[in-house]
Amino acid sequence: MNVNIKKIPYVNLGAQWEKEHPKLSPIIERVLKGGQYVGGEEISRFERSIARYCNVKYAVAINSGTDALTLALHLVGVKPGDEVITPPNSFIASTAAIVHLGAKPVFVDVLADQNINPELIESRITEKTKAIMPVHLTGRMADMKSIMSIARQYDIPVIEDAAQAIGSRYCSESSGSIGKVGCFSTHPLKNLNACGDGGFITTNDEVIFEGAKILRNHGLIDRNTVAEFGFVSRMDVLQAAILNYRLTKLASTIDIRRKNANFYMNHLNQEFVFFPREQSWEYNTYHTFVIQVGKRDKLNRALAESGIETAMHYPVPIHLQPAAKKFGYKLGDFPVTEKQSECILTLPIHQFLTEANLARITSAINAFYQNSS
Repeated sequence: MNVNIKKIPYVNLGAQWEKEHPKLSPIIERVLKGGQYVGGEEISRFERSIARYCNVKYAVAINSGTDALTLALHLVGVKPGDEVITPPNSFIASTAAIVHLGAKPVFVDVLADQNINPELIESRITEKTKAIMPVHLTGRMADMKSIMSIARQYDIPVIEDAAQAIGSRYCSESSGSIGKVGCFSTHPLKNLNACGDGGFITTNDEVIFEGAKILRNHGLIDRNTVAEFGFVSRMDVLQAAILNYRLTKLASTIDIRRKNANFYMNHLNQEFVFFPREQSWEYNTYHTFVIQVGKRDKLNRALAESGIETAMHYPVPIHLQPAAKKFGYKLGDFPVTEKQSECILTLPIHQFLTEANLARITSAINAFYQNSS
């Protein structure tokens, strides 16, 4: 890369801090001075606020999106030897949560929009199937109407992996409010982001709610009584305080990311670049903006040389990871996922991009393909 070219970063957490530190610094200082670092009103306030935001009765603050998935699977009764249906193109945490409970991930291929293909789910259901776990990838919700119809027919609970989809909607219903449990991450790269790991569970089921509160805290029902051996999966108070502040800014963050996505969709040359359009029943929040292109690796290198940072979500599907060999999956099992893994590229979409940044990115991509052709 020419050192004189100003870099466009894939993420810009430094810019977020510069904008927010006049308000966030006193909040952080208040928490540190207060000495309440685990549990308490700050956590409860976040849970009440995020439950309202997600349009559910209950929310439970957790220490990570991964533990949110693990606790949710445990609470719907997933045990060793069971099976959980899920797509193979997610971040590895989705499958890891299944495996850590001794269950088997049963993968289902995806659609052009990278979300699970509901038409393929029913054929994968067996007597061992204990949950269906769609992943709302990139901030676009899966086809929950079709998924829930299948789940009701077979009486199988649905866990929404909504780690990338805070604020997303499907037919006006909020992510995390349709299935039995919704699982979210507040990792620093998410649209609603903490300054460290964090996550939460959403549900309308009081039994799930009460169970999650107990399991996240060692299984204790009071200081000296353990109802069930649990986990240490609590969100810390500092992250809750930061999230309580950033939740008030989330609508603006999503609005800007949607505008950035629209810029891409209006300016990228669709002869060479594919991206799924937002449908009338969708409201997408663009945790990522993923394009599907030919000559992906060459384009990626060309953009890097032009000072444009990109990412790939995800270049190696989960079923082809070394850790998944024991499940017997092989190349060719999920052709759509595998094809997408070779052509997906994630462009910067964060709320600190300027229109000049976006124009530079789209121009560079269009020029690459015009010159190549």
